[in-house]
Parts: sequence; C-alpha cells; structure tokens
Amino acid sequence: MNNRAKNFLNRRKNYRAGTFAARAKKRLRWLPNTLTLCNSWCGFASILWTLTVYERLSNTYDVLAISALIILGAMIFDVLDGFAARMLNATSMHGLQMDSLSDMVTFGVAPGVLMAVMTHWLQGVQTTGQVWWTYLLCSIYVGCTALRLATYNVKAMEQTGDSSTFHGLPSPGAAAAIASLVLAMRVYDRDLSNLAAVLPIYAACLGVLMVSPLPYKHLGKWLLSRRNNQTVKIIVLIITIFLVGIFREFAIFSIITLYVLSGPVGALYRLMLPGGNK
Repeated sequence: MNNRAKNFLNRRKNYRAGTFAARAKKRLRWLPNTLTLCNSWCGFASILWTLTVYERLSNTYDVLAISALIILGAMIFDVLDGFAARMLNATSMHGLQMDSLSDMVTFGVAPGVLMAVMTHWLQGVQTTGQVWWTYLLCSIYVGCTALRLATYNVKAMEQTGDSSTFHGLPSPGAAAAIASLVLAMRVYDRDLSNLAAVLPIYAACLGVLMVSPLPYKHLGKWLLSRRNNQTVKIIVLIITIFLVGIFREFAIFSIITLYVLSGPVGALYRLMLPGGNK
C-alpha cells in the first residue's frame, strides 16, 4: 500500500472517529438538564418527607435528618450539572434558568420548610404569635434565596463580577448550614426545645447574608484551580476528611458554620486594617 492510500485511510479513520465523537457528544447534551431536574426532585422529596413529621408519633429527629440529607445530596447534582454542561459545551441560558429554578426549590423552599416544621415540632403547641413569627422569619430566608438567585442570573447574563468569589452567601451554602444544623441536633443527646425560638432567627440571618455584598470564596473553583498552592489544598482536604471521619455531624456543622462566618469576619477584619474604612 502506497503512502497516498495510507493517508486516505488515516483521514477516513479520523473523520469517522470525529463524527462518532460529535454524535456522542450531541446525544449527551441532555445530561446537564437531567442532573438539574434531579436536583429539583431532591428538593421536592425533602419537602414531602419533612411534612410526614405530622403523621409520625416517634423518630421525628430521624425524619428531619433524612430531609436534611436529601438537601445535602442534592448538592452533588448541583455540582455535576454545571460540570457536565462545561464538559459537553452545553451551557445555555435555558440551562441557567433551570438551574436557578431548581436551586430555588432545593436550597430555598425545602430548607425553609424544614426549619419551620422543626421549630413547630420543638415548641409543641404554638401560640398564634409564635406561628406567625416562625413563618415570617422562614419566609425571609425563602425570599432572600429568590433575590439571591435572580441577582446571580443577571450577573451571569451580563458576564460581570469575579467568578472566583461570590457576593453574598451562596444559596447551597445557606441550605447546607440549615441541613447540617439539623443533623447535629439529631445526635446531640439533650433537650433542645429551648432553642426552638432561635432557629427561625438563624434562618433569617442566613437569608440576609445571601443578599449581602460580603465576599465568599468559591470553594469549588479554589480546589480545582491550578494557580493556588496544591500542597495547601491537599492538607486542607486531609484535615477535613479526618475531622469528618471522627466527629461526623458536628464536624460538618462546624466546617459549614466557619464558611458562613468567613464573610462577616473577613469584612470586619478588612475594616480594622489601616485605611479599611475608605
């Protein structure tokens, strides 16, 4: 076989391989939206499971813990849908809107319902004032989530802002704070009914942090970025896995709480620096 025939066969082979890859890539473009739908389904499942508290006479903490775990599990789909969209070059405005709508259900409504139901259960028989107070504070959390996601969509469409940081606490972080609190309360072997009045206030504070201008580190991009010190990232991951393996729910709650506090603490630190108030 001469060189011309070999070149022809190689070009034909490469063409077929490229065509097959293009077709496979085209067929997989449905994957990001499917992962986004899985995110919203998790949020819906968490809401339905939380409401079953009123049908059960025991194991209430277990029911609420499962709802919290569903919310935390939904974050896997929230990460994977963006990763799949970038890998398959399937990013679109339609996907952006779907992602925010799913986040509204899973990281907005579901944690708000979880916190309201848990407060109601801990307080037992609530007065009318307590009921409205709980609903008001939890609705602040839900409303701030909607404002947060709408602002994020506008900035994404305008392609403005630093992609390595968030302005305001990201909605998955706020939802993780509520879910991890529920898990920690489940394993804390003491009567926590006195904390019932504080829980909606905590949810409202998380909502305010979501719409605040406080900068928060994008941990996903920080971990995947090659610009930062890789040794530091490995050490942080090892320490995190070690702490979670030993202290489990308390470690998860503490780590997420530190991330939530990093915004206001960092802002206070910058104000204390010389010229920080300018």
